[in-house]
Amino acid sequence: GAPPILFWWTGDEFVPITKHAGRKCDEHYVVGEKYQLVEHHDRSMASHRHYFSCINEAFKNLPEAQTERFATPDHLRRWALIRAGFHDERSIVCASKAEAQRVAAFIKPMDGYAVVVVREAVVMVYTAKSQSMRAMGKADFARSKEAVLDTVASLIGVDTDTLYEAAEKHAA
Repeated sequence: GAPPILFWWTGDEFVPITKHAGRKCDEHYVVGEKYQLVEHHDRSMASHRHYFSCINEAFKNLPEAQTERFATPDHLRRWALIRAGFHDERSIVCASKAEAQRVAAFIKPMDGYAVVVVREAVVMVYTAKSQSMRAMGKADFARSKEAVLDTVASLIGVDTDTLYEAAEKHAA
């Protein structure tokens, strides 16, 4: 798809703001075709930084039993996204439980962030949804951020407000 392009509304038409936007439009749109314009609200960088600061704070305070489970703050974040329901799911039905175990063992190293679950003869693979600005709008990011922070806060045995405060204290 076309990258986001900023436009001015003149009262009569939409005009690309930057001189390079015209080239982008030529690459992605056909003159004379109709396109649907959708309003996009950028996420606040302050909110974005605070979110990752909270993830790092939770990572630094993982219980000892969890430190081997999550190699990096990003691993923790992706696990929490999956746990909170912000994931894609794929499953494969195998001929037997043994085959399911072999398939799961084959799949697991392909994505170190994926959660691979075997139930009977079914292998389920859960991968975290991307939280990039391109993949997730402001409202979805806000919902996923809240759910992830609730998940990681409970993992370290605090409430979300305590995690927020700790992240702010260490960022200052």
